[in-house]
Amino acid sequence: MKRISGFTVQSSADSSADAASRLTDNPAFGRVFTTHMASARFTGDAWVDCEIVPTAPVSIHPSTMALHYAQEIFEGLKVYRLPDGGAALFRPDANARRFRRSAQRLAMPELPESLFLDSVRKLGSIDKAWIPGTPGGALYLRPFMFASEAALGVKPAMEYRYFVLACPVGDYFHGKSAGVSLWVSESLSRAGPGGTGDAKCGGNYASSLAAQAEATANGCDQVVFLDAVERRWVEELGGMNVFFVFKNGLIQTPPLTGTILPGITRDSLITLARDQGYEVREAPYSIDQWQADARSGLLAEAFACGTAAVVTPIVEVTRASEKFQIGDRLPGTLTQRLKKALTDIQYGKAKDKFGWLERIS
Repeated sequence: MKRISGFTVQSSADSSADAASRLTDNPAFGRVFTTHMASARFTGDAWVDCEIVPTAPVSIHPSTMALHYAQEIFEGLKVYRLPDGGAALFRPDANARRFRRSAQRLAMPELPESLFLDSVRKLGSIDKAWIPGTPGGALYLRPFMFASEAALGVKPAMEYRYFVLACPVGDYFHGKSAGVSLWVSESLSRAGPGGTGDAKCGGNYASSLAAQAEATANGCDQVVFLDAVERRWVEELGGMNVFFVFKNGLIQTPPLTGTILPGITRDSLITLARDQGYEVREAPYSIDQWQADARSGLLAEAFACGTAAVVTPIVEVTRASEKFQIGDRLPGTLTQRLKKALTDIQYGKAKDKFGWLERIS
């Protein structure tokens, strides 16, 4: 396959602080976009037209294959403001690898990791003025690829488009810093064995929306899914991984068996917790055991995590006929400790001995 060296800046829109003045103190997630985006095309044997261009609508034919057969993948990562005014990415190489694995699963061409990294580095650097200055603010990057060939027929497309959008963000769960409540979906599944649960594709999120609507209707913030076979084992939330913290200090999270997204935040927290001396176990945990342990006090804390949500305490869980609370319904000590350890590295406030932070400006 032919490959080019990297992304070029075709033309420049205004990325100054004045252009970013529309930012609020805590911008709504995914509602405001910066003035640039990355763009590239796959034409059957090569990636071409790799450029940083002004953000603009994209024209597609109604027969575009992604609209009919759902060949689409995406990623999510952030650009963080450093204490000296510079900007940095957090583990972008891990996003590049996961993007490639998702492409494999969806029978899509693999974007070379070098091109992925070049696109997010250059876009993040060009639009760094859009990083909010408020605590917890960052520039969220959304790389995505879809089948752009105009044709009908159930087969892998021959043409694809790749883009990276950027938007300033604040807290994902605005006003929910004390914790979120969960609805247990005991009839609807997110993914099954042999499916696309460990790929970051839009279909996984579409399949979570009906269950999320159930959660909202029952007064809960988010949905948590059980396995599709036994409807017994806790897997993940609609878009976040989940952790359990026991009274004895043990931390547990569901194992990656192919139905759960291998979260980069999940992996980072496991590393940080073990580095601090905690035992972290990747093992199945049933919803009945979760309820029993929470009520007995054996389970002290629970939290969800992801790029957007970072680390979010779970304070209450509702099932069809009953509910149970986690601890004293307040953010747990270990949850807060791990969140601080993670965000201190991301924002350049602590030593990065793992080599996760990549300065781009």
